[in-house]
Amino acid sequence: MAPPIRSAARYGIAYRPAGDEDLPLLAEVYMSTRRKEVAQTGWPAEHQEAFLRDQHEAQHAHYMNAYRKAEFLVIEQGGRGIGRLYLYESSKEMRIVDIALLPEARGGGIGEAILRDIGDDVASRGKTVTVHVEKFNPARRLYERLGFAAIEEKGVYDLMEWRPDGGA
Repeated sequence: MAPPIRSAARYGIAYRPAGDEDLPLLAEVYMSTRRKEVAQTGWPAEHQEAFLRDQHEAQHAHYMNAYRKAEFLVIEQGGRGIGRLYLYESSKEMRIVDIALLPEARGGGIGEAILRDIGDDVASRGKTVTVHVEKFNPARRLYERLGFAAIEEKGVYDLMEWRPDGGA
């Protein structure tokens, strides 16, 4: 179930289920989060884009298989797709499988508002929120500011958790 839109309402945010017609947008969102990293390879631009496209397809297939009961959402602003939000809810937690915005939508408070809405929603049901975050992901500072804490190390990722009571 998509989180209620409370904090995100001031940004004109809406959610809708992602479909096959959204794959180009979802791929672009993913690719935009990895371009700087892949640029460091020195590969020709067309090889970088092909690699990123392949990586998106592999990730998408993995998510569809591993999180069959997840909710795969397109984040919209003013009717235009600006990101993706993939959520998997269990009896104890809301797992943010993925959340990402296009570059022009980053840094203005939208991500924070969405995360606050997710937290408010699950807090009312006594659940935690978890997310895997790369150790050097700039968004990690946002998670920490909102009260997420690393609870488990998983290679280049940390599993971070937010609890309604503020504990970790």
